[in-house]
Amino acid sequence: MTGQVDVERPPQPARGDGSRVGGTVTMAHGGGGSAMQKLIRDLLLPAFGSDVALMQEDQARLDLSAYPGRVAFTTDSFVVDPLFFPGGDIGQLAVHGTVNDLATGGARPLYLSCALILEEGLELDVLQRVARSMGAAAREAGVRIVTGDTKVVACGAADRLFINTAGIGVIAPQVELSADRARPGDVVIVNGSVGDHGAAVLCARGDMVLDADVRSDTRPLNGLVETLLTACPEVRCMRDATRGGVVTVLNEIAACSAVGVMLEEAAVPVREAVRGVCELLGIDPLYLANEGKLVAVVPEARADAALAAMRAHPAGRESVVIGRVREGASRVTLRTALGGERLLDTLSGEQLPRIC
Repeated sequence: MTGQVDVERPPQPARGDGSRVGGTVTMAHGGGGSAMQKLIRDLLLPAFGSDVALMQEDQARLDLSAYPGRVAFTTDSFVVDPLFFPGGDIGQLAVHGTVNDLATGGARPLYLSCALILEEGLELDVLQRVARSMGAAAREAGVRIVTGDTKVVACGAADRLFINTAGIGVIAPQVELSADRARPGDVVIVNGSVGDHGAAVLCARGDMVLDADVRSDTRPLNGLVETLLTACPEVRCMRDATRGGVVTVLNEIAACSAVGVMLEEAAVPVREAVRGVCELLGIDPLYLANEGKLVAVVPEARADAALAAMRAHPAGRESVVIGRVREGASRVTLRTALGGERLLDTLSGEQLPRIC
C-alpha cells in the first residue's frame, strides 16, 4: 500500500455497513498486481477513511508549515497474540501505541503510516475487522493514516498479522519534556490502574484456565497530555508505560536524570482482578504492559494543579501520586505496605511474550 495525501482534505468516513468480504489472504495479495490493488482499494482504504484518488504515490506529502515547532517522528511494531482481546485488538494498539509515543514526548500527533505483514491464509474478514478498528482509533485520536505498505508471506512464515506504524507530530516551541529533567522532590503521577493490558492479553490466550474480568486499557492519550500541559507546563517528563510497565519507564527516567525514585506500594492503583491474576501466576503488576497509562514527573509545587487537570479528563479520572524522586543512586525502590523497601530493577526480558 502506497500513498499520497492532500492534507487539506478531511478524511472520508469508513464504511460502516458491517459487510463481510470472505476469503483469505493469498500470495497474490502481496504481488503488486490487481489482487493487491483491489485489497487496498476495497478493504483497507475505506476502513482507514482514505480517498483512493489521493493514495497513488509512494509517499505522503505533508505540509507542516502551519505547525510551528519541532517535528517528532516515531515508529513501532505490533505482534500481539491473540489479535483480539477484551477491550481491544491489534489494530487499536497500532494506532494508540504510536499516538501515545508522540503525545508523551509533548508532540501533537498528526499523521500515521501503516505497514501490514500478512500471513497467507489470514481470513480477509479478520483483516477487515482490524483495519476498521484502526480507522476508528485514528479518528478518535484525531490523526490520519496517510501512507503505508502491504506484504504477504507464505503460510507459516509469520503469525497471521503483524503491523508497523510510524507517526509524525509537532512539538510546540514552549514544550520541553525529557527523561533527563527529573529532580529530587518531584512527584510521580500515573493516570490510573496499572497492568490491565498485560493481564487482559494473558487471560485471552486461553492456554491457562483464568476466569478474570480484565479488559485492556488501550486508548489514545494525546487529549490527556494536552490538558495536562495546558494546566501545568512545568511537567518535567512523561512516558507511556507499555512493555516492561511502570517500573521500566521509571528506571529509564532515573538513569537519564541520575536520581532515585521511591514508589509507595499502597498508592499504586491495581484492580483486584489484575491483582488476582498476578498473584496466581507470580507476576508483579508494576512490570505488566499498559496501553493507556502514562507516568508523569511533575514539580511538587505543581502536583495539585497537574492532578486536578488530569482528573478532569476522561483518560485521567483515576490519576494519583504513586511516588517521589529523590537524591541517590539511579534506581527505583518500592516502600512496601509493611514499611520495608524493595529494589525494583529492570527485567532482563519480558514477563510475557507477544504482549503488544
